[in-house]
Order: sequence, then structure tokens, then C-alpha cells
Amino acid sequence: MPRPTRDDEFATFVQNHRTSLLKFACLLTAGDGHQAEDLVQTALTKVYLAWPKLRRSEGELAYARRTLLNSHIDETRRPRWRRERSTPVLPDMAAHEGPDGILGLEHGRFGPDGQRVRVALATLPARMRAVVILRYWLDLSVEDSARMLGCTQGTIKSQAAKGTAKLRDLLTAPSLPTAPGYQTGR
Repeated sequence: MPRPTRDDEFATFVQNHRTSLLKFACLLTAGDGHQAEDLVQTALTKVYLAWPKLRRSEGELAYARRTLLNSHIDETRRPRWRRERSTPVLPDMAAHEGPDGILGLEHGRFGPDGQRVRVALATLPARMRAVVILRYWLDLSVEDSARMLGCTQGTIKSQAAKGTAKLRDLLTAPSLPTAPGYQTGR
């Protein structure tokens, strides 16, 4: 039996993990499905280039998540003028994958208040949001989260505590503030 090619192995990886990577990216971008799609595409391109080395270490998913996170951080550090400009009317619809896809965040793990959670997440600073997502969405340990973000375990603990406290306050408030750059109605 012939050995699967690099492309076949990578295609299988994408089929098995794209939805979870898309959900992770959607959380990092505070619900912006289009930006999440772009991040996943960027990360998968980088994973494909590193595929032969990753295949030997069997760390494909961890590498993909780390690459996705780094791509998000890089994007938030770029000056505003280099980014695309958002418009009130989008020319196309966001992709919907699998039984729950990106839209599964609304009634999936966040329950019926998914929109409120995404808006609350959008009010957190990018790094704090990343810590909260790594710790409580992906269930990564403090050590793994610190390694992914390149910071100390103390930073992860304090950012997680501050982030969850802020989310708790926001989600128990009668109305949520609008996060800068967050668009509702997606």
C-alpha cells in the first residue's frame, strides 16, 4: 500500500481540525467570523510549510494553535492603516462548517447567551482575551498558556483572574458596553 503524500496527510489534518481552529480564531477575534477565517487561512499556510518537520514530532495541532495565536497577535500589532477597512454591508456570508460551525458558539458551549459572551469578550484587551480563551475554552494549563503566549505563569494567572472578574461583572450587568470594532448582527 503506498504511503500517503504530504498533501493527503495535510488535507486529513485540515478536515479533522479546521472547525476547532476556526472556533478558536473566532473567539480570539471576539466573534468576527471574517477575520477568524483569515487567521485560520494564514495559520494553515504556515502549518503546511512546516508539515514535514511537524509530522515527525506529532505536534501538528499544538503548532497550528500557536501559529494561529501568533498570527492574531501580529495582526493586532499592525498599524491601523495596513488593515482592511470594515464596511456596514458585507458582500458575502461567513462559512458555516459542520453541525455547529462558527455559529455554534451562539448556542454551543456559551448557551443561549453566546452573543452576550462574545460582546463581553470583545471588551477585554487582546492579550487578556487570549489568556481567558486558552485557559477556559481550550482548557490549557497555566504552564501551557504561558509557553504559548511567551510570558510568565504569574502573568497568566493574573490576566485570567482579571479577565474572568471583568467578564463576570459585564455578564451580570443589565446591559453590555459596546466593544470598539465589534459588530453585532453577524
